[in-house]
Amino acid sequence: AAEAAAPPAGGGGCSPAGGGGSVPVLFCFSVFARPSSVPHGSGYELLIQKFLSLYGDQIDVHRKFVVQLFAEEWSQYIDLPKGFLVSERCKVRLVPLQVQMTTLGNLTPSSTVFFCCDMQERFRPAIKYFGDIISVGQRLLQGARLLGIPVIVTEQYPKGLGSTVQEIDLTGAKLVLPKTKFSMVLPEVEAALAEIPGVRSVVLFGVETHVCIQQTALELIGRGLEVHIVADATSSRSMMDRMFALERLARTGIIVTTSEAILLQLVADKEHPKFKEIQNLIKASAPESGLLSKV
Repeated sequence: AAEAAAPPAGGGGCSPAGGGGSVPVLFCFSVFARPSSVPHGSGYELLIQKFLSLYGDQIDVHRKFVVQLFAEEWSQYIDLPKGFLVSERCKVRLVPLQVQMTTLGNLTPSSTVFFCCDMQERFRPAIKYFGDIISVGQRLLQGARLLGIPVIVTEQYPKGLGSTVQEIDLTGAKLVLPKTKFSMVLPEVEAALAEIPGVRSVVLFGVETHVCIQQTALELIGRGLEVHIVADATSSRSMMDRMFALERLARTGIIVTTSEAILLQLVADKEHPKFKEIQNLIKASAPESGLLSKV
């Protein structure tokens, strides 16, 4: 969910009331105004969820927001009163505050999911340093199995482009899905994420950086998730496309990082019961391929 500011104390707006059914509400954000409805008695959290469902692709989830209600008695918007519940037709708006939040990028196994994007056989001759990102991708999936982290895998039009390469072991993956959409955010993926309690972070890798990786990352942050792109496990056919995609994504608050940083952040302590096994995975450094100077 968006990191909206807590509703302040104060009066005004609709009063809590009994009853059922849905209530028409006009949701305003920036230059947009979209009529919709919410269940009678909806409060602040449900209003925020509705704003995200209507405007998720426009909302920068790394900003703080305040929800305001249009008050007829003042003929202007006021901050949403504390304890507000929707009981009659009204108009609300989401206002971004000027202070931008810092993305800390903390990772814990219990709140993380790995996304492996389109690491398929037909891409082998076309994607730059594909062998290197395969080896790093396999290391990440081994780490996910050791730490009990769910893995979601997609394959872009596998009928024409082939299945995931044999070097990538998909044992234990939560989902392996074919797709034609560039983004991995399919209805089945959204349903799977909803089943994982407390998921906050997605570790994303695969191909191509400027297409499927970029579109997946932007959709995920639009849904309030924190995204970590693994630079040494992500590539494109063109290094220029890859470079500018990573730069663009970093500017949106997406974290561009490396496989070793991800795995060690997930164990966090040498006393972690899986530390030795993770240490064995990273004893050999990831390949310092041509990706290194093109990030």
